[in-house]
Amino acid sequence: MTRPQFFKSLAALFASFTLVPRTMNATAFSQFTDALQPSPKMPVLFLGHGSPMNAIEENEFVRGFRKVATMLPKPQAILCISAHWETKGTLVTAMQHPKTIHDFGGFPKALYDVQYPAPGSPELARTTQKLLQKSKVGLDDQWGLDHGAWSVLKHMYPLADVPVVQMSIDYTQPAAYHFELAQELTALREKGVLIVGSGNMVHNLRLVAWDKLHESYAHDWALEASTKMKNFLLDGDFNSLIQFQKQGNAFQLAIPTPEHYLPLLYTLALKGNKDTLSLFNDKPVAGSLTMTSVKIDAG
Repeated sequence: MTRPQFFKSLAALFASFTLVPRTMNATAFSQFTDALQPSPKMPVLFLGHGSPMNAIEENEFVRGFRKVATMLPKPQAILCISAHWETKGTLVTAMQHPKTIHDFGGFPKALYDVQYPAPGSPELARTTQKLLQKSKVGLDDQWGLDHGAWSVLKHMYPLADVPVVQMSIDYTQPAAYHFELAQELTALREKGVLIVGSGNMVHNLRLVAWDKLHESYAHDWALEASTKMKNFLLDGDFNSLIQFQKQGNAFQLAIPTPEHYLPLLYTLALKGNKDTLSLFNDKPVAGSLTMTSVKIDAG
C-alpha cells in the first residue's frame, strides 16, 4: 500500500556545549541573535505526529501537544525538522510568509481548509545555514510548512505567532550524519529557539491493523521495537538508536524507511550532559505506529 492510499483509507475510517562554533562568523550569528531577548536554555522536542487528522481532531495526543507547550518557555522562533521534507542536500525555509502545505490526499475538506499562517524567519534561516558547517545548506523559498510541522504546532501555538523555519532531511545521508549535523545547532537553544523533530518512532503503514484503528494496540514486533527504543532513550544509549539498522528484525519492521525516525536523532543530538529526558503521548496506534514523544529539558 502506498502512503497516499493509506492516508485515503485512514481518512475514511477516521472521518551540551552552547558556544558558537569557532568556524562560524560571530558577526553573522549576531545578526539574528542580537534581535532576540535574553532566554533560558530552551528544551528540545520530538513529536510523534501520527495521522494528519490529528490537526482537526480532539484526542489524547493533541491534548498532550497542548500540555507540553504550557511546560515550555515561550519560544522566540521554532526550527522544525519534519519527516515530510526530504531533499538531496540540506535546505532551510527562508521566506517571510511560509505557505501551509497540505501534503496528503483523500481527507475531509475541513483538513484542507486549515491554514497555519505563522511567519517565517529569514534571519533564523541564514543563521542556521552558517551554523551548519558539516553540510552546505541551501536557502529555500518554495516549500513552506508541511503537515509534519503545522499539524502539531497549531495545537501548541494556536495563535501562529511564533516564527517557524523548517529544515529538510538529506535522504542521501546515513543516521550518524544527521546526528552529527544536529549537534551543530546547539547554540540556538540559548537564543530562544525551540527545536522540534516531528515524525514517528515506529511507522510502518503497510502493516496497519485496520480492525484495531480505534484501540491502543501494537503488533508484537512493534511493541518489541518500541520497548527497546524507550529503554535506549532512558538509558542514554543514543549510539544504539543511531545504529538502528543493527537492532534486529523488530527494528527493521518498525523503520522500513528512515524519514519518520530520523527527526528523533536530531532531537537526541541536542541533549546536554545535565539535561533530562522524558516521554509523553507514549501509546501505539493501529498496530504499527507509535505516538511516543520526547521532551528534553535543560539541566
